[in-house]
Amino acid sequence: MVKPAPKAKVRRARLLVSKVDPWSVLKMAFLLSVALGIVTVVAAIVLWTVLDLTGIFDQVDSLLGTLAGSEGSGFELKKIASLGQVASFATIIAVVNVVLLTALSMLSAVLYNISATLVGGVGVTLTDD
Repeated sequence: MVKPAPKAKVRRARLLVSKVDPWSVLKMAFLLSVALGIVTVVAAIVLWTVLDLTGIFDQVDSLLGTLAGSEGSGFELKKIASLGQVASFATIIAVVNVVLLTALSMLSAVLYNISATLVGGVGVTLTDD
């Protein structure tokens, strides 16, 4: 009979994250912010298309016409919120988010480095499972 191999001891290493490189945080935050911006624009276009295909815009127009008291009020939601306008607004929001999230991430990295010099950093325990 063959004996099973004895279980190896689990190795543990306790480490401290004492410094975060602001340049690497800036690059990673920029890339993730750009990806989030692309998702924002695509989601806005898809949402507008779904609302248009399901006829929500026409139902809102008829509801507002009923509430206003006249069926021929001339109000059309598609003219106010056309696909081009929604895509443009989503793109503006995405660009602002890229700038803000990148700047805030960089600032957070710098503030973490300052606070880590005072208190020692964040402790992390790594195991070998």
